[in-house]
Amino acid sequence: MSNIVLKATKRDVAGKAMRAAKNALQLPVVVYGHNIASRNLWVPSLDFAKAYKAAGESTIISLDVEGDKKVNTLIHDTQMDPMSGVFTHADLLQVRMDEEIEAHIPLEFVGESAAVKTLGGMLLKNTDEVLVSCLPADLPHSVTVDISALATFDDHIKVSDLKISDKVKVLSEADLIVAGVTPPRTAAQIAELDVKAEADVTKVEGVVKEEKTETK
Repeated sequence: MSNIVLKATKRDVAGKAMRAAKNALQLPVVVYGHNIASRNLWVPSLDFAKAYKAAGESTIISLDVEGDKKVNTLIHDTQMDPMSGVFTHADLLQVRMDEEIEAHIPLEFVGESAAVKTLGGMLLKNTDEVLVSCLPADLPHSVTVDISALATFDDHIKVSDLKISDKVKVLSEADLIVAGVTPPRTAAQIAELDVKAEADVTKVEGVVKEEKTETK
């Protein structure tokens, strides 16, 4: 199991006091869970950013709340300032280690496809995660997808092809195609796309194709 630890303090302030705490680089978080009363806490913003980078939303984080015992959590949702990219709020899901949970696990694409490198095709990724169910301690941080299996344009990697521990039940459709390679477009296909694009532009309301006029 992960050994990521995040220290937290209780949060019972509002208004100006809350803004002051945020300015002191403290991130407001809410911790909740099944049959568990939600709690408002503070965690150091920089520590949370490091924990998120290491754990994502699929790895257990041990939350060390001042004055209480540690609890196991998953990052469930985050809010971020669109301009600065700094976290402004987070929800943490407290989990019981003896109860199965569902989680979306990110896919990590590795390897080199001959259909891309040698045949000039384009890699298509149809999904970047799979839904699984298991005990929290068995949650994988990510699932590896080896695209070297894509040697021709007829090859596909399906969810059923993924190598995942037998302790983890995959809930995503087994026949769902994860990745494949499409052939490169021919010169005729590219030319046809250019013609269609030009035709579509002239149909846009307010766009009038300029016509040459003779000057006298």
